[in-house]
Amino acid sequence: MPVPFVETPALFPSEPSESAPCSTELARLGPTPVFSAFWSFAAERQAIFWRRMSQANPPWTNDPILGTFKFTNVYRASDRVSQYLIQNVIYAGNQNVDEVAFRVLLFKLFNKIQTWELLEHALGPIKTTTFSAETCDRALTDALASGRPIYSAAYIMPSGSRTFRTERKHTAHLQVLQYMMNDGLPRKIAACRTLQGLFTLLRSYPLLGDFLAYQYAVDLNYSDVINFEESEFVVPGPGARSGIAKCFSERTKHSDGDIIRMVTMHQEEEFRSRGIHFQWLGKRKLQLIDVQNLFCEIDKYARVRFPEAHGTTSRTRIKQRFTPNRAPIRYWYPPKWGINELFEKTA
Repeated sequence: MPVPFVETPALFPSEPSESAPCSTELARLGPTPVFSAFWSFAAERQAIFWRRMSQANPPWTNDPILGTFKFTNVYRASDRVSQYLIQNVIYAGNQNVDEVAFRVLLFKLFNKIQTWELLEHALGPIKTTTFSAETCDRALTDALASGRPIYSAAYIMPSGSRTFRTERKHTAHLQVLQYMMNDGLPRKIAACRTLQGLFTLLRSYPLLGDFLAYQYAVDLNYSDVINFEESEFVVPGPGARSGIAKCFSERTKHSDGDIIRMVTMHQEEEFRSRGIHFQWLGKRKLQLIDVQNLFCEIDKYARVRFPEAHGTTSRTRIKQRFTPNRAPIRYWYPPKWGINELFEKTA
């Protein structure tokens, strides 16, 4: 029989007061009950991560919403797809900037583990010197014909069918990749001096809007090709903007990006004022990208817990239900973060 779920006081956060005090800076933004729930949600979602890490049997939470619906990890790099990208795409293979950038961009076009493995099966090791766009296109076309999805549902590039005059979306996306490589994008990436500069560079290419360019920049920054602080620059996505609207009633004097920065800066104070224990990844505190994601996730969470809260979208339900994936993950992060020793001890 499965081992019954046992709460671990060091990991399980206490229920906060909805009127818990905020830092002076954030108090001016008119924090709502959703903002207090933001912190308990973050702590409990992170506690679920640690419980799964300890190989405890499900259920991993007593929160009925977190136990029913799918939510991303608090740290973006802890999600299964990000872990696969870091371990099996970025740091597996030649570390030359051309090869690393090519692998990351090809993976991110589809953002799906099964699609990457499909391409490896069709092409062998993914290298610029042996890559065949025709073979890749054919393998993806065959997969679609057999009913296999090739794109993640997380976020998808525009089809590009008009721009590249093709009926197949994946064909257009492969042409974007080819255009980037022909334009010397890897060397331009290596020459960037800031995360914002990298974002601006990526944003200049066809089909990459603000949100995707930022996500790609963060993924490239997991590599050793560049080394920028994640809390240097942020681009709020649509879900994050909606979550921010639910968390604050007086935010008009500040941009969404400014609010994400303020919340990130005051994270320790906010957890402490609510009596919530949060277990970080070693000494690595939440970064701008993580808080951006948390606002997106609290937007979803509030649809059930605070249905009266209004965001910037009309969505009222959470689409994806949680199904435990029992496939083990050996957590491993960019070595430059200096936190892998923590996971070697718990492996």
